[in-house]
Amino acid sequence: MGRGVLLVVQPVRRKRCSRCGRGPLPMLVPEEGAPRCLACADLGHLVFLPRGDTALTRRSREESGLSVVVVRFNRRRARYERQGVLVEEAALARAEVRCLADAEARRRRRVRDAARRAAQDLRLADAFAREIRRLFPGCPEERAREIAGHASVRGSGRVGRSAAGRALSEGAVISAVVASVRHLDTAYDRLLMSGVGRREARRRIGPEVEAVLGTWREA
Repeated sequence: MGRGVLLVVQPVRRKRCSRCGRGPLPMLVPEEGAPRCLACADLGHLVFLPRGDTALTRRSREESGLSVVVVRFNRRRARYERQGVLVEEAALARAEVRCLADAEARRRRRVRDAARRAAQDLRLADAFAREIRRLFPGCPEERAREIAGHASVRGSGRVGRSAAGRALSEGAVISAVVASVRHLDTAYDRLLMSGVGRREARRRIGPEVEAVLGTWREA
């Protein structure tokens, strides 16, 4: 555990304090080959902080004038393992305040990041919709926005989130429009549900798709 580190043991077997007789002891201090309770070892004013929260443990030890490492013997591994620390109660309270302040700062950062990403997504969807309207001036504005919004959902893996989509390449924009027409303006989905293969279904509805695209292009 390192030189100069104070240790307290969580005993595997039930033991009593060799000085006051109190027991069984949940924690003991080995002194002169005999178990002592925390009170008899002048550590009774400390509180136990279980391991698990690294930041809280570190800050509690920083705030505490006296801190003690708590260990327990693992029979299977044949070694003592850290279970937590004993620190001053006021120090633990101060450390908790510091950690809560950090948690609030992280929450605010997450809110800012989410707002920034939402603004980026909105700008991308707007630009995508404008490009749809440029290539297909007959496409209704509301429909163009729906296509752009659907294609550019963050984390969706759709064409609008691809590198080509973010660059507003003509191929990516046309792919998004074709996909929308295929699913919303033809019997494509019903053909798939009836067991028709994807390639054959696309072949069957191809003329309908081209008709819609032609109308949107020529307006």
